[in-house]
Amino acid sequence: MALIIIDMQNGFVSKGGSYDKLGMNIENYQQIIPNIKKLINFCREEKIPIFYTEAIREPSGIDLLLNIHNILPRAREERLQNKKIPICMRGTWDADIIDEIKPAEEDHIILKRRDSAFQDTELRVWLQSLNVNTLIFCGIDTSICVETSLRDAFNLGYDVILVSDATASGNKKHYETTIERVRDYYGVVISIDDLRKMVRTLEDLGEDELQSTDEENERISQFLEKHNLINVRREKK
Repeated sequence: MALIIIDMQNGFVSKGGSYDKLGMNIENYQQIIPNIKKLINFCREEKIPIFYTEAIREPSGIDLLLNIHNILPRAREERLQNKKIPICMRGTWDADIIDEIKPAEEDHIILKRRDSAFQDTELRVWLQSLNVNTLIFCGIDTSICVETSLRDAFNLGYDVILVSDATASGNKKHYETTIERVRDYYGVVISIDDLRKMVRTLEDLGEDELQSTDEENERISQFLEKHNLINVRREKK
């Protein structure tokens, strides 16, 4: 397993960051900081590797969306070149991970220039080197970069988990839609408090030759039913 923390940067989350200066609502993003800290601590206890993404921009503007696209929704306007209030420029405080959840020396930082953590980044290579096959997602924005990264992970063959109380969207409706979509089509949506119980169950499900007991089988069945999952072990027989 590995934890993927999406875009918890000063520019998006902090007072005085570019989003705050642009008048955008960052309250929802700030509310999940304590839960992400809790999730990080849990992953450290379990020796689960942690990856942070940083959405960055070049000062030259070479990587702007308008250099590629002729059709852009107005909701993307804040991502366009803004010389007075640049957003998450590489090498600036705005682009840095917020102080509350600063990466430790053993953590990994992925620099990305598009919504997905996998688009033209080293993430997949690094995960393969650690033999990771299950990804836990948290961070912002739930319906944009988190969902895009999670979908890409699923389609690349990773099992995916979305931590519902450690991710946030600026739009509540968009958040709820992503939660429903992930639960129905991609993987598990779970709270932090339930994640600890789930980790051991997933380990059991991943074992090729599980020495099953009636109690163990019942625990796994309850887990599968709760999260509306297919019993892959049974289907493979």
